[in-house]
Amino acid sequence: MIDPRRLRVLRALADHGTVTAAGRALHLTPSAVSQQLAALEAEAGQELLRRKGRRVWLTAAGELLVEHANAVLAELDRAEARLAEHASGQLGKVRVAAFASAIVQVVAPALALLRERAPGITVVVCDAEGQESLPMVLDGEIDIAVTEEYRAPADDSRIARDRLYAEPFDAVLPPGHRLAGRAVALPDLAEDDWVAPSAGNPCRDVVLLACEHAGFAPRITHTSDDFAAEAALVAAGVGVALIPRTAARGGVPVAGDPPTRRVFAAVRRGRENHPLIAAVRQALREAATLA
Repeated sequence: MIDPRRLRVLRALADHGTVTAAGRALHLTPSAVSQQLAALEAEAGQELLRRKGRRVWLTAAGELLVEHANAVLAELDRAEARLAEHASGQLGKVRVAAFASAIVQVVAPALALLRERAPGITVVVCDAEGQESLPMVLDGEIDIAVTEEYRAPADDSRIARDRLYAEPFDAVLPPGHRLAGRAVALPDLAEDDWVAPSAGNPCRDVVLLACEHAGFAPRITHTSDDFAAEAALVAAGVGVALIPRTAARGGVPVAGDPPTRRVFAAVRRGRENHPLIAAVRQALREAATLA
C-alpha cells in the first residue's frame, strides 16, 4: 500500500525540482527526502526517479503518480475540512500571506470584519510578494495567499481562487518630464530609461506585457521590488515607471486601456470549505467590495 505521506514528498520534488528544495519546503533533511522517495518506489513497485550524480528527475511512472497524488492529497484535505466542519470549528488560526498594498486594501479591513463577527478566529498575516505566496499555500505553510494573476496559472487544479479586485497601473514620471501633467500613451515612453521590479516579480510581468502591447521593450536601467523605492528613483530623474495606483503617489493615468493587475485569494483545493478558511475568504471578498 502506498503511504500518502510519501506522496507529499514526491509532489514536493515535482514542484521544487531538487531533493534539497523539496526537503526545505517540507522541513526535512535531503537524506530524509531521499529515504522517503526510495520507500515510495518500493511501495509502487516501479522506478519513479532517474538519478545521475546529484541530479534527479521523474520518470513517466513518477509523473503519473504525481497526478494521482494531487487527487489523493486533495481528498485527504477535504476529509480534514469535513471533520472540522462537523466539529463546527469557529475557534482556530488561519495563516494569510499577502503583498503589502493588498494588506492595506483588503486584508486589514477583513480582519476588522472578523473581529466583529468571529472573534474566535485568529488570523496571522505575513508580508509576501505574489510570486512567493502560492508555493507557500501548496506546501501547507500558509492557508490563504492574496496574490496576483500574472504569476499564477489560472488552470492549476490544485488551487481554488476568489477574485478580489483589479488595480490599474499609473505612469510615474520624473520632475519636468516632457509628458508630465497629462495622461500618458505608453508608446511615448519607448525611448526613456525605466525603473521596474526585479525579474520574477509579477508586477514586472505587467510592465513588460504592457510595453510589448505598446510595441516596444522597455530599457530597464534600475530595479527595485519596493514601490516607494521605485518612485524615489524616478524622482531622482533616472527613469520612468509603471506603479499600481494605490502605491503610485503623483502618478498620471495611462491613456487607453491601462495595464492592470488582478488580485485574488488562493487556497489549496480541498480546503476551500474548511469553516475557518471559508470565514476568512468571505471577509476578504466583502472587504474587496468596500475598498
